[in-house]
Amino acid sequence: MRRNITESLLQWKESSERKPLIIQGARQVGKTWLMKEFGRNFYASTVYINFDDMRIFHDLFIPDLNIKRIIASLEQIMRVKINADNTLIIFDEIQECNRALVSLKYFCENAPEYHIIAAGSFLGVAIHEDNSFPVGKVEIKTLYPLNFFEFLTAIGEEGLVEAAVTQDYAYIQGLKNRYIELLKHYYYTGGMPEAVLTFAQERNLERVREVQHAIIAGYSADFSKHISAADIPKVHLLWNSIPAQLAKEKKKFVYSDIKQGARAREYENALGWLVKSGLVYKINRVSLPGLPLISYEEREHFKLYMLDIGLLSAKTNLDISTLLAPDTSLFRHFKGALSEQYVLQELKSLDSELPVFYWTNAKNTSEIDFIIQKWDTVIPLEVKAETNLKAKSLTSFMEKHKPQKAVRASLSDYKQHSNIYEIPLYLLERLFQYIG
Repeated sequence: MRRNITESLLQWKESSERKPLIIQGARQVGKTWLMKEFGRNFYASTVYINFDDMRIFHDLFIPDLNIKRIIASLEQIMRVKINADNTLIIFDEIQECNRALVSLKYFCENAPEYHIIAAGSFLGVAIHEDNSFPVGKVEIKTLYPLNFFEFLTAIGEEGLVEAAVTQDYAYIQGLKNRYIELLKHYYYTGGMPEAVLTFAQERNLERVREVQHAIIAGYSADFSKHISAADIPKVHLLWNSIPAQLAKEKKKFVYSDIKQGARAREYENALGWLVKSGLVYKINRVSLPGLPLISYEEREHFKLYMLDIGLLSAKTNLDISTLLAPDTSLFRHFKGALSEQYVLQELKSLDSELPVFYWTNAKNTSEIDFIIQKWDTVIPLEVKAETNLKAKSLTSFMEKHKPQKAVRASLSDYKQHSNIYEIPLYLLERLFQYIG
């Protein structure tokens, strides 16, 4: 299962200014597999430590954070020789051992020759809640579920990925039906590695759904393990309300829709936990499409999306018959929310640091699904179901704000007219190459 992030891991490995690397991301997105596979393919040996189920290693960091002593102790316990040049040291679930997290600072300052990768399912929470986090002494990368092209590669459809890279639009157009067929399967399966692997090996959609429900149940169980008792029911209410909130015509999150009389201040901690754990994406509104976008964000107005489109499909009980229907009604399923979820995931996989917001006018009568900032340019991105390209909101936005570039994502073929780029949903991974 090839992951695009591997290329940036190789750049990290070869960098002369390498720092310890932290990979953050929600549980079950494949962090452990990625680290082990990277070590197996690109190092002579790997030392793997999981602080969640290997408690003996916590004691190594108690006396002091002397790196030479820690390395010597690891060699003795693991019965391996740690060579700074060709041994990868993996600290998994590092948020469970605060002293190990702090030690990354001293690896950076006193022993930068060692190759250290750390990860944790709830590391985002730990980073925000712990003042001892080694700010400036580590690199951080985020791992997301597989995007559409990674999904295609995982199921043996590398040829479709290679075709997209050519930017030979006539050739790509000839493959359109195949792209759409597999995109429908991606809407159902999503990008959680276990679900993708199940689909690749069995082609059994019922088994895929069983895997997804197990993942969702695991997340629900995590709520009771990692948050305060007072916030558990609030987290459940927020988490379970996302599909219904997205099914609305106007997808702005409304607290009173989850419980009568609910107020933002009551759910602030619960929402913060869900966002920091990587289980939901919070997309804030901007009042004006100016630079930088973050200076115009309105944090009290936002939309919530789930981590993965397949999990969203599972929570909405998307029926297999909808997927298998010969038409493209799936793409407008519950008011196009699946397509918006898909586009957001593609944007996240392209650049985890990409500023992503949405925009409405003052009267809330006009909305742009996503506003992104790239190349010091504000780019509106409208998501349209199927091939319907009537986009009054985008037209009025263009007339008023005159952006240099605009994108409309749909099932229509690629084309450019003036400064509007029509990008097929199935080619979104190549977005920045197409509009660059």
